[in-house]
Amino acid sequence: MIDENLAKELKEMKESGKMSEEPRNMLKLMELIKQVSLENEDLVEELNFLEGVTAQMKLNDKDFTWWISLGDGKFDYGEGENENATFSMESDWKTLSGVMVGEVDGTAAYMGGSMKIEGNTEDTMAFGDYFEFAMEIMKELGYWG
Repeated sequence: MIDENLAKELKEMKESGKMSEEPRNMLKLMELIKQVSLENEDLVEELNFLEGVTAQMKLNDKDFTWWISLGDGKFDYGEGENENATFSMESDWKTLSGVMVGEVDGTAAYMGGSMKIEGNTEDTMAFGDYFEFAMEIMKELGYWG
């Protein structure tokens, strides 16, 4: 079930520019994406297709890390380190949050040196494709502007 109050809160935060004020807001966004991912047929199909992709996200300008695990029909996330990460992404908050919500091109950020990626390249690409698709679905459903 999708928490409509959370969806409304996040949409208002994005529209007002407050989404980027606090890195922990990313965990709220992950919760909404998780809820949509487990209810939307197309995203459920993608999650079933993916095979255990776990991303470790690290901010180099704030004391915050989080992880996201996709695949095998599941979407999970959490604050802190994940020992099973298949790749990691490290950047400043503005760049990494922009990549996560589709406002910054991840490939351009990596090629331009503002984002460091280590680990399984195929998992990184699959992760990026999934998030791009998820954000597209969120926009279509009116959860993200």
